[in-house]
Amino acid sequence: MAFLSPVSTTQTRSSSSPSSFVLVPNSRPKSRVACALGGIVAEPTAATCVSEPLLLNAVRGKEVERPPVWLMRQAGRYMKSYQNICERYPSFRERSENVDLVVEISLQPWNVFKPDGVILFSDILTPLTGMNIPFDIVKGKGPIIFNPVQTIADVDQVREFTPEDSVPYVGEALKILRKEVDNEAAVLGFVGAPFTLASYVIEGGSSKNFTKIKKLAFSQPKVLHALLEKFATSMEKYIKFQADSGAQAVQIFDSWATELSPVDFEEFSLPYLKQIVDSVKQSHPNLPLILYASGSGGLLERLALTGVDVVSLDWTVDMAEGRRRLGADMAVQGNVDPGVLFGSKEFITKRIHDTVRKAGKGKHILNLGHGIKVGTPEENVAHFFEVAKDIRY
Repeated sequence: MAFLSPVSTTQTRSSSSPSSFVLVPNSRPKSRVACALGGIVAEPTAATCVSEPLLLNAVRGKEVERPPVWLMRQAGRYMKSYQNICERYPSFRERSENVDLVVEISLQPWNVFKPDGVILFSDILTPLTGMNIPFDIVKGKGPIIFNPVQTIADVDQVREFTPEDSVPYVGEALKILRKEVDNEAAVLGFVGAPFTLASYVIEGGSSKNFTKIKKLAFSQPKVLHALLEKFATSMEKYIKFQADSGAQAVQIFDSWATELSPVDFEEFSLPYLKQIVDSVKQSHPNLPLILYASGSGGLLERLALTGVDVVSLDWTVDMAEGRRRLGADMAVQGNVDPGVLFGSKEFITKRIHDTVRKAGKGKHILNLGHGIKVGTPEENVAHFFEVAKDIRY
């Protein structure tokens, strides 16, 4: 078995870099578990010891034996077990708004691959109904907003979100997931960022050119700002609700913010992300917040200004370069190209090791640079997790 270990002797040190990593044989280190009495033991006893999930320790900069690993969209259409559920429950909203189904689907990858993060099966648009924005997610078409927001009068009809009343099933599902996973992995929640949510609501669904929201931004900015403020306040509440229900970390998806130029990002996305982070950190200072925006190479430094704990890199950014640009204090996530999972097992192994080597030791969550693609072979996903979990610093 091979492990990725830091070089510590001249015999194994790479000549190319003083901080490089090489693959060397190693033995699996015993886990360190903090006990109620404050000591450290090699073997935990359930009655006296409580261990923090590896993912949380990594984010907080504690010493870890390997990078934690989970995959965006790890519960989804590439899994045969999920396809079977879709046959019985063809409506995405039914699958994502029924407590039993949410829990079952969220646990499918956990039961098979044992990732270090178990993310809630849901959608960033789930809060919309509770904000008086009717929508649906249609197979083959994606999200459909029935009454797109176009005017200030439309914004006035948007209600601020009260998750306890509108999505109680999310809270119930998270509580069950915490019990099921039992701290063997971190339970993750997630929300959509204000600009990305506004993009769907104004465009009427997915978009290629984002002309409607940009027209509103550049001709009637006050209207867009009013909508963004409502989304920001609502997502603050939603993150806190998820944390109070059992989420141990929350990822914020600002998928479409990278459609903005840097100067427009600073006006229409950054202030609202900062508002959310500042509010959450006041009430939940120890809750790790992860920010993901696809195609974010041009905005990396600005993403760090939001105050999040982790910036998730997509695969178009070299991991070593991303590390340099973000600085040593910022934890990173990612960033293997999802397409790599269609390659050979040897190729997958090579890319995993390359990513971990470039990320360096600590403050790194191994993940893809985007969600798993439909049609990805399950055996390749299994191989990804096997290789990742055998790595040792």
